[in-house]
Amino acid sequence: MKPIWIVDDDESIRWVLEKALAREHLATRSFSNVRDAVAALDSAVPQVLVSDIRMPGESGLELLQIVKARYPGLPVIVMTAFSDLDSAVAAFQGGAFEYLAKPFDLDKAVELIRRALEESLRESGDEQTAVENPEILGQAAAMQDVFRAIGRLSQSNVTVLITGESGTGKELVARALHKHSPRSSQPFIALNTAAIPKDLLESELFGHERGAFTGAQSTRRGRFEQAESGTLFLDEIGDMPFDLQTRLLRVLSDGHFYRVGGHQPLKANVRVIAATHQNLEQRVRDGLFREDLYHRLNVIRLRLPSLRERREDIPILVRYFLAQSARQLGVEAKRLSDQAMNFLSSLDLPGNVRQLENLCNWITVMAPGQTVEIKDLPAELSSEGYEAETTPSPSPSHSIAHPPAINGASEATGWVNGSVVTGPTAVSSEPGKWITMLEAEAAQMLAAGKPEVMDALGRQFESALIKTALKHTHGRKNDAAIRLGIGRNTITRKIQELGIEGGKDD
Repeated sequence: MKPIWIVDDDESIRWVLEKALAREHLATRSFSNVRDAVAALDSAVPQVLVSDIRMPGESGLELLQIVKARYPGLPVIVMTAFSDLDSAVAAFQGGAFEYLAKPFDLDKAVELIRRALEESLRESGDEQTAVENPEILGQAAAMQDVFRAIGRLSQSNVTVLITGESGTGKELVARALHKHSPRSSQPFIALNTAAIPKDLLESELFGHERGAFTGAQSTRRGRFEQAESGTLFLDEIGDMPFDLQTRLLRVLSDGHFYRVGGHQPLKANVRVIAATHQNLEQRVRDGLFREDLYHRLNVIRLRLPSLRERREDIPILVRYFLAQSARQLGVEAKRLSDQAMNFLSSLDLPGNVRQLENLCNWITVMAPGQTVEIKDLPAELSSEGYEAETTPSPSPSHSIAHPPAINGASEATGWVNGSVVTGPTAVSSEPGKWITMLEAEAAQMLAAGKPEVMDALGRQFESALIKTALKHTHGRKNDAAIRLGIGRNTITRKIQELGIEGGKDD
């Protein structure tokens, strides 16, 4: 397999990506400018190209044009600062595989490069396996039910809807359904519909014709074409824009679709597996999700249990993740003492299996000694703050101004002019009080003739919710997203759009 090329004038970015990909046993080659990269193309071709947009001299967009002219099938990932979003959109429409906003989550960057690598290997006919699918482990009765369902469903072409909390392993189950199906020799294509901007999602799904819009310099195959004869996994389907739901429904109904700007119908022989952590029935009732599409997707429903529903599996998963992490780092695997294992098994980890895997990676790197005791675990696991974070989410009957008690306290939380107010002096927790305040604020703004009242109050409302959730999760975005019932990508986008300070990756 050929190396992955990294083009960026920032030495720190090159170094971080090189080290991260080296841990994945992927070869890299780095360049500090476009000129050197173009010169190298005369004698070698990368498997995947990762390039910044803004660099001294020629830009990443110019490099993209050169690469696409010579090697149309070569996946190019464009890196950009958030302020360069317009440039990133143009690059994407011009043939880039994907864009990566800076500052980026390193794990997400590696995952994206892996996807580009899979695409490159498929396009070139390379039969080398790019990614080894992680195993699905579990002895709990709830997981055995999942395994039996996979066995029954894998030989069928029926559409499957996978539900479950974030971090429960929905994509792993989708991959298992594909792996054991008659389509296993064909592509498995995964797309997180919440991670793609609305304006680009249609092209991402269905592709586009050359000249379909400004910047569409070449024909692009969408995910449906890439998954031909295989399986298309649509993650976070609940976040799909309403207008695109209609196009997806058409494909599921008659198996035909059009590229953006195209006039020739294309036939899709694809098995669709969808997943969501949201309550689709409620989104249908709220008018956010098409009922007819819901019924098309909900042919067979497969619910994945949360980790707190399968505590007996935690020791098995911990040992597996510790061994996996040790192999990746080339060190001896650590083990948890019986007391530490019992303590870990008692926690309500809101991030489920994903959070447990991250914790095991932390233990491998940070915990002293080979046998890990409770005192060696991250401090927040045993702190009162963590116990508050792992308190079960409030039921729908709780209002924003009447939160459940935390650690025995009855601290009120209020919302005033977009600001979060907490503590004994906060807004009264009388049910419905905050609605009265909202109505009064709306009436005052309307009387004053202020424009776009709905948008202004909506942004303040969303900002207050996110700030409050981040406060209760000590700034951890993923935990906050789980509490709010939204996707991680959604909360990241909202934090950027609303200009909220704070928030960190888990």
